[in-house]
Amino acid sequence: MKKLETDVVVIGGGATGVGALRDLAMRGFRAILVERADLGQGTTGRYHGLLHSGGRYVVSDPRSATECAEENDIITALHPDAVEATGGLFVVTPYDDPAFGDEFLKGAQATGVWAEEISVEEALRREPRLNPGIKRAFAVNDKTVDGWAMLWGAVRSARKHGGQVLTYHRVDDIVVDNGQVVAVKAHGTKTGEDVQIDCRFVINAGGPWSGQIAAMAGAEEVDVVPGRGIMIAMNHRLVNRVVNRCIYPADGDIIVPVHTVCIIGTTDVKVDDPDHLEIPRNEVQQMLDAGEALIPGFRDARAVHAWAGARPLVKDKRVSADDTRHMSRGMSIIDHQARDGISGLLTIAGGKLTTYRLMAKNIVDVMCDQMGEHRPCRTTEEIMPGTERGHNYTVTHRLADREKDRFESQIVCECELMNRKMFTQLLDSQPNATFDDLRRQLRLGMGPCQGGFCSMRAAGITQEIGRGDVKDITELMRLFLKNRWIGLWPILFGRQVRQTALDDWIFQGILDIEHVPTADDQEIKSKAVR
Repeated sequence: MKKLETDVVVIGGGATGVGALRDLAMRGFRAILVERADLGQGTTGRYHGLLHSGGRYVVSDPRSATECAEENDIITALHPDAVEATGGLFVVTPYDDPAFGDEFLKGAQATGVWAEEISVEEALRREPRLNPGIKRAFAVNDKTVDGWAMLWGAVRSARKHGGQVLTYHRVDDIVVDNGQVVAVKAHGTKTGEDVQIDCRFVINAGGPWSGQIAAMAGAEEVDVVPGRGIMIAMNHRLVNRVVNRCIYPADGDIIVPVHTVCIIGTTDVKVDDPDHLEIPRNEVQQMLDAGEALIPGFRDARAVHAWAGARPLVKDKRVSADDTRHMSRGMSIIDHQARDGISGLLTIAGGKLTTYRLMAKNIVDVMCDQMGEHRPCRTTEEIMPGTERGHNYTVTHRLADREKDRFESQIVCECELMNRKMFTQLLDSQPNATFDDLRRQLRLGMGPCQGGFCSMRAAGITQEIGRGDVKDITELMRLFLKNRWIGLWPILFGRQVRQTALDDWIFQGILDIEHVPTADDQEIKSKAVR
């Protein structure tokens, strides 16, 4: 068994876990993050891309509204490459009560969330596809954020300050000796190697899996409730600003422009297992119907992908155990020393991607108090390495880049303007990555063809540069396409059927991909994306 030693182990490679790693490293702690799969593969990578202004919660959750409003500006400054300053609108559709707009404005003023009522004519000028029957409109400071770009920026910063990351390492045990956490045991699912990390403290940032992780240390009944929500990406921007219905938060009440698509979301249903999230067809239809209320003709656009994520909601005694829609979105820190008599263990859940830095600060502050070490947070002091130019990205940012280098490197993915150099450079730095791991950083296969063309090119390049034998690379492509398929079958209608049929003819009819030689089953299993 491999032995490592550190001050703090962070469990969970989502935004909160990575934020905690960065915060710890910047305060001078030795810290190692352990994640069972790839970074941002859970809740962080399965949301609608909104950087909250706080407007959504000014009535339903005032504390969260204020936190979002404050962190919105901080995240925009820290992650310029990940944030697009789109702006946003809250609109009262013909199906909504105009009086709620007064509550909205009152709540915004009370929580410090900037909001301004504008005329219906001005709202339609800004977003011509809006329902012409809207009754009121309010401008807010909503933005959009690429969660993976944000997360990897924080990883670069954490590593700069000495933080370490172990992906594809499954935590099997948290060792407690006389009521004190002393080590974490993990298994490398790609390396096959067991690892023991001796430590003084563990921060449990496992999101909807936090209860399972806490139980490894003997802390039972940590009530983190997974709330499943589905989202659908449409094939182009139907709006260029975030558009919300001005109502109490409900299903399908927001459309978010992210990169070259727009995303509608989301439902909210309690589930028992965050590893198995369905995408029910009836909820897909519910989202498309909801889109029509905001954008007439929404259904005529082409849906290109659907997915589900699990919110890590802390059980709220004020509402039913199944009512995840009305559970608080605020963060919650569980002190296992006070609750379970286990020193050196904290769990954090709830919160929003927008408040990831604040969540990290708060839990590391509690840890410092328990350890009796005063080390102030410094995470607002420097932007992420590699983003020093400082201005936020626009939807055309890759187009400008390809104009500069179009003669130097071939385009591999036309939909997302990803070129060969981008692909090979990332593969050089992460030689054991799956195509899905690369997708999360490069957006490979996330456009209208959903990998129908670019996955073959990526496989060919991988073989050409000697990153594995044909069997391994073919299996990587097959796995990539299967994961794309999960988000395609629930939306097979209209033009998406024709695209999927074309892709199927290519892979089944020409390449016969299901019958090509495969790698060893055990090797395949080690590379599988969870």
